[in-house]
Amino acid sequence: MATTNLETLTAAFTDIETITDPNQVAKLSQDYHTFSPVLVPKLAGKVGDIVVRPANEEEVIKVAATCAKLRVPVTVRGAGTGNYGQCVPMHGGVILDMTKMQEILWINPGVARVQAGVKLAALDKKAKGSGWEMRMAPSTYRTATIAGFVGGGSGGIGSIQYGLLGDRGNLLALRVVTLEEEPRVIELRGDDVQKVNHAWGINGIITEVEIPLGTAYPWAEVIVTFNDFMTAAKFGQSLGNADGMIKKLISVFASPIPEYFSALHQYIPDGTHAALLMVAEPSLELLPGLVQQYNGQITYQKPAQEAGKGLNLAEFTWNHTTLHARSVDTSITYLQSLFPADKGLELVEELYHYFGDEVMMHLEFIRVNGRVIPAALQLVRYTTEARLNEIIHYHEAKGVFIANPHTYIIEDGGRKVIDPEQLKFKEMVDPYGLMNPGKSKVLSAEC
Repeated sequence: MATTNLETLTAAFTDIETITDPNQVAKLSQDYHTFSPVLVPKLAGKVGDIVVRPANEEEVIKVAATCAKLRVPVTVRGAGTGNYGQCVPMHGGVILDMTKMQEILWINPGVARVQAGVKLAALDKKAKGSGWEMRMAPSTYRTATIAGFVGGGSGGIGSIQYGLLGDRGNLLALRVVTLEEEPRVIELRGDDVQKVNHAWGINGIITEVEIPLGTAYPWAEVIVTFNDFMTAAKFGQSLGNADGMIKKLISVFASPIPEYFSALHQYIPDGTHAALLMVAEPSLELLPGLVQQYNGQITYQKPAQEAGKGLNLAEFTWNHTTLHARSVDTSITYLQSLFPADKGLELVEELYHYFGDEVMMHLEFIRVNGRVIPAALQLVRYTTEARLNEIIHYHEAKGVFIANPHTYIIEDGGRKVIDPEQLKFKEMVDPYGLMNPGKSKVLSAEC
């Protein structure tokens, strides 16, 4: 892999927006891997040489061709809202910032086609004008881009109804530019999208995404408090299993996590456990009965017509929970866990009591293979990397799947192994190994 010649690159991109200011380049070489005290020292000082911002696919093709000819590594970037160092360049080179490509190409009943840099919130707003909405989005949906979500995300708000992003049917098509001296544009449809989905930008440059949409419901936001955590957890699972009730979010937090939500203090008394919900208004009438069954108390309710005004409960859930906690205590980090299907939530209860406040329980109920299960983004009081690994191994020994957020290597995180189909596709679209090198054991580049 060649040493980046900044002058040559700058000259090649005279008609494309570039950034060479070292401070700006350093800023755009980062993401939220700072949530992990393990990743911070490992990724310290890793920056690109130049940021290039293409405005259209033609400019993407020109960047790809130039970098392939010069053997310059390319790290594709959206909004940088990921948490694992996906868009941190390990070997310098070009940071390909896709945020200028913001065109919503079309929205038809139940489906949308957009450019890579479209923000999720913008797409959602546009789709709602015709009665549709995104099926799922991370808590960073205001700033996250669609291709960034495909490259590094897995699910989020809406996954209780529609499952995970990688589930068959949640991605319809991707348009990808190859990193070759004469780049090709490839359209992937159906199951072929999995060759690029959640591949951290190593398998081609996504320029367009086609996704299915869901029916846009009027979503009410609700906070329910409980005196006992396991009762709160069982309420969450029961609501998830109530198939006749339409919901978009079921987040359950053990005390003291709600104390990190300063804006919600008046609705969640200290020492209580909380569920933050988004429920379709037609289903809202059924909620008080279920809450009463689990001895909960509704302390906050915002009708859908007030959506967008004041508090937005979604921005206290998923990994925004970690963001709020770290704004109070920067020693806190987190895990990403998938508990096995368990009607009685016995494993959740065992680990809740075993770790106590060292690993604070935060559950996000989702649908996996037709069953409602608790995913978790537990908050961890970090002491040492050795202790963090002990916590991870203890969970795994108990049958909890850990998508380790403390590694920038794909196989060590959520993937565990790289799909052979992705490897074959990688060899075809990136023959020189220039795309986000250093993020895979199998594909580690000699630089």
